[in-house]
Amino acid sequence: MSQETIHAAERAAGQVKTMSTYDPDSDQLHEECGIFGVWAPDRDVARLTYFGLRALQHRGQESAGIAVGDGGTVMVRKDLGLLDRVFSNADLSTLSGQLAVGHVRYGTAGAKSWEASQPHLSTINSVIIALAHNGTLVNTDELRRQLIELGVPFLSNSDSEVATKLIGYFTQRTGHLREGIRKTMELVRGGYAMTLINEQALYAFRDPHGIRPLVLGKLVDEGLDQADAASVSQLPSQDGAVTVDATTHVTRAGGWVVASETCALDIVGAEYVRDVRPGEILRISAEGLVSEQGVPAAEEPANCIFEQVYFARPDSIMNGKSVYACRYDMGRQLAHEEPVEADLVIGVPDSGLPPAEGYSHESGIPFGEGLIKNRYVGRTFIEPTQELRAMGVRMKLNPLRDNIEGKRLVVIDDSIVRGTTMVQLVKMLRNAGAKEIHIRINSPEVIWPCFYGIDTDVQSQLISANKTVDEICEYIGADSLAFLSVEGLLKVMPKGGYCDACFTGRYPVAIPESFGRDKFMEGFKPRNLDKPLHFDDDAVVEKYDDRSWEEKHGEA
Repeated sequence: MSQETIHAAERAAGQVKTMSTYDPDSDQLHEECGIFGVWAPDRDVARLTYFGLRALQHRGQESAGIAVGDGGTVMVRKDLGLLDRVFSNADLSTLSGQLAVGHVRYGTAGAKSWEASQPHLSTINSVIIALAHNGTLVNTDELRRQLIELGVPFLSNSDSEVATKLIGYFTQRTGHLREGIRKTMELVRGGYAMTLINEQALYAFRDPHGIRPLVLGKLVDEGLDQADAASVSQLPSQDGAVTVDATTHVTRAGGWVVASETCALDIVGAEYVRDVRPGEILRISAEGLVSEQGVPAAEEPANCIFEQVYFARPDSIMNGKSVYACRYDMGRQLAHEEPVEADLVIGVPDSGLPPAEGYSHESGIPFGEGLIKNRYVGRTFIEPTQELRAMGVRMKLNPLRDNIEGKRLVVIDDSIVRGTTMVQLVKMLRNAGAKEIHIRINSPEVIWPCFYGIDTDVQSQLISANKTVDEICEYIGADSLAFLSVEGLLKVMPKGGYCDACFTGRYPVAIPESFGRDKFMEGFKPRNLDKPLHFDDDAVVEKYDDRSWEEKHGEA
């Protein structure tokens, strides 16, 4: 039985005829956040972090925060809003130190509140740590309950705070921050990339499937020897820790950066070294860069495929290929799979533009600009009136009538989630004089909920889980509609394993039954449901006498 036949049967069993009313921000995929970390004693780390986060602002617009360590303590400033709203020049001037972590958030787990904003602070005896997290943990309800029973207080219901408190709890038990991180990685499940600082060291670590992205970069002053930068890209081996000598003037005068995307390295002048490996822990301090495998990497990596489809900036590099090139090739493949006779190919800004160019190149249909984006519309705290909300798309896009009037259009967009935005878009193009509108989507249908960092964790919200392609086409008012196949998408992706659960229902990380309950529609068979983990008081006893790491590398 084909995958399409299976999906059709599942849709029929769980058919939902009505869709939600339009909300300007509800019909887009949102990724949880962007993170940035830097160790650079000779630099203004707060400002480096600020500009790194500026490059990652597309990953989260609800809150922003920066924590700085100065060798004696950790200071943090965070608040709701965009970076420019949260930080002034005076704020950054007060955050002086040698290392920092920063965060921009779009919340998928936890309330939209100051308490849920990051970095999260926690105290471990007299030591302060600050953690920034990208992704979603699926088994934190049980872990939070157990921590509360042990007397650990919480300020929010976010999964990120659970991770922070777990690290603090196990660090107190073992006396070593590295062991606290390792034990937490053994317990939590989901997709995550995290950066953490105490007063003197920067840590970075990633889930064993590598679902959420995290890259390592090097700050190198001009004119200094860069020989060790090349050697680091070859390290570490999978079975042992490797230390880079911190006495060389490259490490001392330069520094290290970790970030969600390479575009954040570019803006601060850092050279890309490599991706942080699945399950890896990096520790960066005055001793240099130390790496070890915190938990075993999964047999197959599962990078989030929607990074290349939508989330990441087109100028970022992922798995050795630019995001722009990936999207361009998606458009070329889409033209092969779903051709149509038309006069003009246009893309929905911004992520729809590269695949529109690719579709045009492959089909021979001219590419043109048909939609103008208002570049100064971001997330706002000022609620629009109902009349303005009904206009929806016009707040962000406006049709270029001179280009589209009387023409048969191929309109390329990255995805259809709930469908309400596309209804508005098609209607707007019709009113501007388009003769025909053929919608082409450069990703497969989003049929299954995501539990690893995208805010689509309730399947009934997804139009492709409710309707067939023909029904969606009728609902949005287009002349035709087609999606890129899963096979076609994977064909143009760079080498590496990917999580495509939102298209196929194949979840790489088991979902606890309590977390997945009521998230799937009737007739859809949930994949990978599991029981939550429990940690006992003796959970870390086996590490009490293990001092080998500290003997080699010093205390955390």
